[in-house]
Amino acid sequence: MKRSTDRILTTHVGSLPRPPDLLAFLEARETGREVDQAAFAACLGNAVREVVAKQVAAGIDNVCNGEQSKISYTFYVRHRLSGIDVFRGGDNDKPPQTAAHRDLLDHPDYMQRLNQARGGTSWFSRDAVPCCTGPIAYRDRGPLEIDLTNLAAACAAVKPVEAFMNAASPGVLTKFVPDRNYRDEDAYVEALANALKEEYEAIVKAGFILQIDAPDLGSARHNQYQHLSDEEFLRIAERNIAALNHATANIPPEAMRMHLCWGNYEGPHTHDIPLAKIFDVCMRARPAGLSFEAANPRHAHEWEDLHGAKIPDDKILIPGVIVSTTNFVEHPRLVAQRIRRYAEVIDRERLIAGVDCGFGTSVRRDPMVADSIVWAKLRALSEGAAIASKRLWG
Repeated sequence: MKRSTDRILTTHVGSLPRPPDLLAFLEARETGREVDQAAFAACLGNAVREVVAKQVAAGIDNVCNGEQSKISYTFYVRHRLSGIDVFRGGDNDKPPQTAAHRDLLDHPDYMQRLNQARGGTSWFSRDAVPCCTGPIAYRDRGPLEIDLTNLAAACAAVKPVEAFMNAASPGVLTKFVPDRNYRDEDAYVEALANALKEEYEAIVKAGFILQIDAPDLGSARHNQYQHLSDEEFLRIAERNIAALNHATANIPPEAMRMHLCWGNYEGPHTHDIPLAKIFDVCMRARPAGLSFEAANPRHAHEWEDLHGAKIPDDKILIPGVIVSTTNFVEHPRLVAQRIRRYAEVIDRERLIAGVDCGFGTSVRRDPMVADSIVWAKLRALSEGAAIASKRLWG
C-alpha cells in the first residue's frame, strides 16, 4: 500500500453508485428472474470502466470497482460460498432481534420512519435474507474472477496510483448471513475464515490491495451484541480479528487494509462504542491500513482520543474526512482541517484521506446520497487533500 510520501493520498471505502441499466440486471438476478448473461457481463464491464475513470477524474488516488457487481457488501457471498441460501418467512428464519440498532430502539418514531423508507427502496424483505444452511466452502470463483478481470482492465485504461478490492470479514457475516447450520458462533466464524481465505489471497495475487470490511468491530456492539458488556464485546472482537489474521496469514500486511464503522446510516448513534475502546484491538489485525469513520458528528471528535495512542510503526491511518450519509458537500477547507488534525496523531506519510463509509453499501432504488453529489464529495476530498498537502509539505 502506497504511503503519502510527498502529498496526502486520497481513497474511499468502496461502494459507489451503480448505473440504472446495471441496477436492472442486479434486481433481476437477486429476485430470481432470468438474466441475459452476455448482456449482463457487458453492462458490468462498462460500469466498472466508467466508475474507475470517474474516480481518477475526481482526483482519487486509490480506486476500486465501486462494488458494481454486488447487491451489498455482505449478501454477495451467497453467489460464491456453498452452504448459503435464501430463507423466506417463518419465525425461526428471521435475523435475530439483537440485529436492531440500539440507538434506533431508543427512538421508535425515527426507527419507524427509517424502516418505511428502507422497505420502499430495498429488493430484500426482512424475511428474505441469505442464511447459512450447510457447511461453508468457497464454491464458485467465477464472480470473483470477473471482478478481478474488470478492475484490471479499467485500471489499465486510466492508470490510477493504486487500486483496491473489497471483501467481507468473517465476523461481519455472522450478522448479515445468520447461521442456521453450525449452531455455534465460534465454529461458524472459523468456517467463514477458512472459506474467505481463498478470496482474500486471490485479490492480492491479482495485484490489488485487499480491503476487508469489518463493521463487526464497531457497529456490532450496538446491534448484534448489544446485550453484552463492553468487555465481553471486546472478547468477540478479539476472536474475529484472530479469525481474520488466520485467513490472511499468507498475505503481507502492507498489501491489506481494514475498514471499521459503526453502521452506515443516518441516526442518533448514541450507543456507538468509542474508537478509543476498540483501537488497541484493531491494531492487532494484520492489515497495515485502518479505515474508519472520523467525519460524522458522533465520531469527528475522536482524533483527540488518539493523541498518545500506541500506533505501530507499520500502521497507516485512513480516517474518513467526508460523511457518507448526507447530501451536504464538504468544503475543501474543512476537509483540509480534518486531515491536518490527524497529521497531529500520526506521521503525514502514514496518513491517507478517506470517506466514512461506502455510498452504496447495499443497492437501493433511492440511495441516501444522490449520485451527482457523491462525485462532488469525492472532488471536495481531493481538493481538500491538496490544500492540506501544501500546509504539511510547504
